[in-house]
Amino acid sequence: MFELSKDHEDFRQVVREFAQEQVAPHIAEWDRDHHFPSHLVPQMGELGLFGLVVPQEYGGAGLDEGGFTYLCLAIEELGRVDQSVGITLSAGVGLGINPILTYGSDEQKQQFLPDLVAGKTLAGFGLTEPDAGSDAGATRTRATLADGHWTINGAKAFITNSGTDRTSVVTVTARTGERENGRPEISAIMVPAGTPGFTVEPAYDKLGWNSSDTHGLTFSGCAVPQENLLGERGQGYRQFLKTLDDGRVAISALAVGLAQACLEASTEYAKTRTAFGRPIGVNQGVSFKVADLAVMVDAARLLTYKAAWLKDELEVGRRSVAEVKQAAAIAKVYSTEAAVTATRLATQIFGGNGFMEEYPVARFYRDAKILEIGEGTSEVQRMLIARGLGL
Repeated sequence: MFELSKDHEDFRQVVREFAQEQVAPHIAEWDRDHHFPSHLVPQMGELGLFGLVVPQEYGGAGLDEGGFTYLCLAIEELGRVDQSVGITLSAGVGLGINPILTYGSDEQKQQFLPDLVAGKTLAGFGLTEPDAGSDAGATRTRATLADGHWTINGAKAFITNSGTDRTSVVTVTARTGERENGRPEISAIMVPAGTPGFTVEPAYDKLGWNSSDTHGLTFSGCAVPQENLLGERGQGYRQFLKTLDDGRVAISALAVGLAQACLEASTEYAKTRTAFGRPIGVNQGVSFKVADLAVMVDAARLLTYKAAWLKDELEVGRRSVAEVKQAAAIAKVYSTEAAVTATRLATQIFGGNGFMEEYPVARFYRDAKILEIGEGTSEVQRMLIARGLGL
């Protein structure tokens, strides 16, 4: 039977204390001011959060087994307090570090990973474009190779951790040619921050995740050395799809954290808010909503940590890629949709107060929707699940 170990739970408590002490007191201000708390990144690095899936030779934890589950625990606990900080870690590892760790050369790993693991820098992942979201294969960004350099032209959209004062590199997909069947050859190329021709556009004015860093990127005659190719030429699309499989489990953990926060806030409010001379929680109209929250949290958490466990088992050769892919899609679609529902229920329980920004459920409500969109929409997850069933 699957269960978390004592070491996992002890680690959860460490991250919970960090979130309560260093994040919770400032959330409302950061959210209101759309402030990215850059100072937290090295603090998370000191806790080892960016290195949980990274070998010791690059400054990581070097865990023999279970590293991905530890990462999901950290994301859940940060997301329970603030989704913006949670996605900073999730994207920093899943979309920033993992592609370099999985596909990078020894030189690329030595150049970037130690600082990324320490939280001195952040990396971004440039896949989505203005006209290529779920259909990522329709990318229009192009890179041409000449005289030992890739010259990149195009644009990316909605890229996390791409414009911070700590961003060191963004890995982007680009068309590098055409295959014999006429389909585009897509490769992944690393573009260091500050490269001429690489422009970080102004930050988006978003519905939620206001303390997360998100920008559009433009490449105009942006030239990087040929050696900045990440992995094999023409394999960028496959590489990024694999990266997204892992990222979906991490987003599921972020959703679990949000649903858990809704459950805790709603339970406390139902006990302390009175109407008609008694706590509102004695009314079935409220108590049943809280009960539904508890069911969703437990189900989402079990699906998420099953997928994380399968990912860890895959790393030591005990599970298949197909099993992990299916579990990741199932966890992602259920957990994220549960989180969106949880915020709606919590806001309803809080009534008029739930519509006020002074109460956390208003922020929860705004933060939730993107969970059903990022790392593959709910529709894409259902498509993947159906394919996994042979349909």
